[in-house]
Amino acid sequence: LCGDLQTQVPFPFSLLCLQVIKCKAAVMWEANKPFSIEEVEVAPPKAHEVRIKIVATGICRSDDHVITGGLVMPFPIILGHEAAGIVESVGQGVTSIKPGDKVIPLFVPQCGECNGCLSTKGNLCSKNDIGSAAGLMPDGTTRFTCKGQAIHHFIGTSTFTEYTVVHESAVAKIDPAAPLEKVCLIGCGFSTGYGAAVQTAKVEPGSTCAIFGLGGVGLSVVMGCKAAGASRIIAVDINSDKFAKAKELGATECVNPKDFKKPIHEVLIEMTGHGVDYSFEVIGRTETMAAALACCQYNYGVSVIVGVPPAAQKITFDPMLLFTGRTWKGSIFGGWKSKDSVPKLVADYMKKKFALEPLITHTLPFTKINEGFDLLRTGK
Repeated sequence: LCGDLQTQVPFPFSLLCLQVIKCKAAVMWEANKPFSIEEVEVAPPKAHEVRIKIVATGICRSDDHVITGGLVMPFPIILGHEAAGIVESVGQGVTSIKPGDKVIPLFVPQCGECNGCLSTKGNLCSKNDIGSAAGLMPDGTTRFTCKGQAIHHFIGTSTFTEYTVVHESAVAKIDPAAPLEKVCLIGCGFSTGYGAAVQTAKVEPGSTCAIFGLGGVGLSVVMGCKAAGASRIIAVDINSDKFAKAKELGATECVNPKDFKKPIHEVLIEMTGHGVDYSFEVIGRTETMAAALACCQYNYGVSVIVGVPPAAQKITFDPMLLFTGRTWKGSIFGGWKSKDSVPKLVADYMKKKFALEPLITHTLPFTKINEGFDLLRTGK
């Protein structure tokens, strides 16, 4: 087959003789169960696809939302979406990436052709698999099998595996000198939080901000607010153990809602006199989304939803909160156009414009992924 193809297509022989790779992956067979380390088969990349050797992957709360049912996806599935790796092979027609390139997979692709990509107002490419949750490649098939069973992809990335396949529109080539075990955070957590402040909210110098939730994404919002010149950055979390790190990264004050008998939005309004200029919900809970909106200045306050909303839940709120002039916004991947912005963010990290090291609390071998999720769930 390879010989026949070689006579028809002017491609190097090595690109066409691609093999199935057998490797380890953390398979989630069903909800609310531990990951199972399995041997999986990873098919070669088809046209306009890229197969990547994953070097480092982060654990994100969004992965856990799938496990608990807060984010509905089909099972069995290989989760993971915050990673960095090295291109192993490419499919026919791939021009922007070559084997050996260091890359970051993109859970928000950038096809460059749809309304979202062509508009200067947004960044959510229509080719994303977040809304449809099909768990498949764009052609409607999967590249993973295990024990003879097809395994679903997760939002076009699936990084809890030694090798993965992504579409060419869902991968960004980065600086070959970048440390993959650190810049993997630019694949989701850092970019999502930092961008929510500087890109989506467009925080202004001298402003007052409140951040609900101090995980990796929330701390990245703190960093973004500081970089934008906010004068007051109020960090809100029910886990006071997170306050020291928040202050290290730029928070000016820290508040634990458990320390008060009144609703937290009232506490924040009293602290500021009129409410904050910008608030960010970085947890994914409807109650805190409503509180973040309510704590904004009543006329020009901006509240940004950054945490993934839980499935099948609705928010009930007083429409007067918006009628008086507040703005309620959502932010996905920090508002960045992924393929364009990720290489620039990596370059900024290499120029020491921001630090990623404070966001990394633990480094574990891949086989201890369940321990990693235990650390996430206990707020460590």
